[in-house]
Amino acid sequence: MSEGFIVWLSTNPVTTWLVRNVFSRLDPAIFKATNGRLTSMGPPAMPMATVTTIGRRSGEPRPVHLACVEHDGHPHVVASAMGQERHPAWRYNLEAHPEVEVQMPGERFTAQAEMLSDAEKEAIWGEVCSAISQMNVYVRRTDRNIRVFRLRRASF
Repeated sequence: MSEGFIVWLSTNPVTTWLVRNVFSRLDPAIFKATNGRLTSMGPPAMPMATVTTIGRRSGEPRPVHLACVEHDGHPHVVASAMGQERHPAWRYNLEAHPEVEVQMPGERFTAQAEMLSDAEKEAIWGEVCSAISQMNVYVRRTDRNIRVFRLRRASF
C-alpha cells in the first residue's frame, strides 16, 4: 500500500472515530500482552509505545497507545489527539504525574516524562513528521500547540 493511502485511511473520519472509541481501548492490552509485537490491526506499522500514566483526578492507571519517535536515545510521544481541538487527557496526566510505565517492543521500563520546550520541539519536528506521516494532517486540523514529551528512562 502507498504511504498516501495509509495516511488517508488512518486520518479519515470513520477511522478516527474507530481509533478514538475502539482501538484506543484494545491496543494497550494487546500491545502489552504481546510484548509490543501486535496491535488490534496486526504488527505496528510505525514505532509504538503503550504509556501508562496515573489519572490526575482518579489516581488510577491509564494506559494509552501512542506512536513514538526515538531521538537522542529517548522515546518521544506527541500529544496530537489526532488533530482534535482539545489536548488529549493523557497530556494533563503526564504533567500532574510525570512518572510513567512504558511498553515498547521487547522492552518495559519506568520513565520520567518531560514536555519539550517549543525550541526543543522545533529541533525534532521534522523527525516526528517523517516517522508519523499522519502528523501533517493532524497539524492542519488544529490551531493548538501540539506538545511533545520525552520519556527519559529511570536509572536504577
